This record gives sequence, structure tokens and C-alpha cells, in this order.
Amino acid sequence: MPHTIPAEIGMPLAEVDTPALVLDLDAFERNLDRMSASLAGVNVRLRPHAKSHKCPQIALAQIARGAVGVCCQKTSEAEALVLGGVKDVLIANEVVGAAKLSRIAALAREARLSVCVDDAGNVAALDAAVGREFGVRLDVLVEIDVGAHRCGVEPGEPAVELARAVAACRNLRFAGLQAYQGSAQHLRKVEERRAAIDGAVAAVRASVGGLRKAGIPCGKVTGAGTGTYAFEAASGIYDELQAGSYIFMDVDYGKNEWTESGIPRFEHSLFVWATVMSRPNAERAVLDAGLKASSVDSGMPRVADDPAVEFVRISDEHGVLKLNGAKGYALGDKVKLIPGHCDPTVNLHDNYVCVRGGRVEAIWPITARGAVW
Repeated sequence: MPHTIPAEIGMPLAEVDTPALVLDLDAFERNLDRMSASLAGVNVRLRPHAKSHKCPQIALAQIARGAVGVCCQKTSEAEALVLGGVKDVLIANEVVGAAKLSRIAALAREARLSVCVDDAGNVAALDAAVGREFGVRLDVLVEIDVGAHRCGVEPGEPAVELARAVAACRNLRFAGLQAYQGSAQHLRKVEERRAAIDGAVAAVRASVGGLRKAGIPCGKVTGAGTGTYAFEAASGIYDELQAGSYIFMDVDYGKNEWTESGIPRFEHSLFVWATVMSRPNAERAVLDAGLKASSVDSGMPRVADDPAVEFVRISDEHGVLKLNGAKGYALGDKVKLIPGHCDPTVNLHDNYVCVRGGRVEAIWPITARGAVW
């Protein structure tokens, strides 16, 4: 059965079928402009993370406002972005396995591509794969663990040793360091996030100093996220910022404290559009948007225009609202939900229904939806 699109260009939002992923273009564009304004006069470049949106149209809009390119997490995401016209992509992740390495080598002939490593064996395999593709030399960044305790070698001498291994490869070019402190992004207090990034900066400085002592040029340091990017930007050691969620925001990011962080308060621009499908009693309404429409790994969605109403329970196809005396919510009424976590919510949908002034202006395919390999 073919998928259908829940909207048509020019249609009023009220007529858009549900569940649908709605992008408020005015709020989205203000977020793009706020990010650009916040970095004016700062000697860093923006390389937004496309895992948040998985959409070439959005990536190109970011590049049009000054981003140097984008980053992503998966080989298939990179392929979708390059196919959509994006010419500078960093896979900010390790890529392992012969099939994926071959695809990376082929993709590097179509665009400026770079990838991260944290293992000498992976470096050798990547060099061999790229060597089989005539005329390709791939930029490689050494990922260091700056506190997230996920991927990455230890800062300092282990990073230098791996950089030395990359630099010795015929088909690879050591391009710098990947230094993303992911676990800092949702620390609620500004000072908690600042302290975490201070630790990351110290780890980066130790690694850059070791590279300099070894005579290995460090082309760039890249990292940072929506919750902390102002701290990395002010450090004097980061060259690129990988913030991604700033274009959409979500319930979880909304819980962060922003005052005096130097980070603007970005707007919610991404919503799940849902319909009241059942009204069993005065205190409960049931929506047609459940786990297949909105991710709850970081918490429940929130009703955008009615803070008194609670989203209290979710199952595959249903979302249950506790109304707390709120009026309305009759059968067939439409409800705008702020996702709990924007990235995995996007991956549940085929398209963005892009709305301006209450009408559908565009429909953008989420080209890299399901691109997890």
C-alpha cells in the first residue's frame, strides 16, 4: 500500500490529516537567524548536525545562512544528504565494516566527506577501502572522549598516537579532532553545563598540545551541541560547532536553564499534529498520535497551547490527555504537540508539513528517515 501525504500545498492547517509532523516555518527561520546572530563576530564555523532533521532542504537552508556544511551519524544519512545536494558532510561517528567503508570511499568521490576514528585497526581498514577507489583521499578526525564516555580515545598521548597512525596512511589525511560532550547537553543548570565543557576544553587542549609537540598539524577541533555551543565557541580552541536541535527544540531542551548562558532561547518550531479520536469522560481525551508518531525516550510530549493539560499515557497508536478542567477537546478537534525528543520523532515521519500563517507552504521529504545503517 503506497504512503499518502497528509497535506497539500495551500491547505489550511486545520485540514491537515493526522498524525502529521508540522514545521512552523516562521519559528524555524527565526531559529536559524538567532543562531547566526549569536555567532556574529566569533571566530568559529557552524556545522549543524543533520541527524536532527535528516532533510537536505533544511541542510541547504542552514548552509545558505553561513554553515560550512553539516554533520551526521550514519553512512546512509551522508548518502541521502549528498544525493540532495549537500557537498560537505562530516560523519561525526565511527564507521566499521567492509560494506560501509566501501560506501564511504565511493561517496568521497561525490562530495567533501570526512569521518571519525578511535581505533587503529579501523584506520587501517579505512585506508585500504579508500585505496581501492582511484583518486580519493579522505579526511579523518580522531575522536577523543571529552567526558561523555561513549566513543573516542583518551585525550593526550592516545589521541596523538592514533593521529600519527592516520597521518602515516597513504589514502587518509589527518584533519583534526572530534570532541563532542553529548552528556552535557541536557544538564539543567547553566553552571553544570559550563563546568562539563570546561573539562572538555581541558581535554582538547591537552590533545592539541600533544599533537603540536609531535609535529602533527591539527586542522580543526569540532564538536558542541545546542545546550552548550556558546561555551565551546568562547573557548578559543574549538573551530566548528555541531549544534542540531536548535532549529526545532523539544520538551527536554525546554527544561534546561538558559539565563546567562549566552545561548539564545530558541523557539519550538516542530510539532506533532494530532486529532482527538475519543472522549471517554470529562477528564480524558485520547489522541490518534502514539509511539509511532512521537518518541518518548526523553519524556512525554506537551500540548503546545494549553499548559494545564497533561499528556499522561502513550501506546502504539494512542496518546492520553488528562484535561484538568480544560475546555474543548471535542471529538475531531486538532491538537498541536511539542515532541519530548525531536530527533527520534523526526525519524518516525516521511515528511515535514511546512506551515506559514496557518497554511501549508511546502512539504519537505525526510529523505534520510530510517537511514540507520
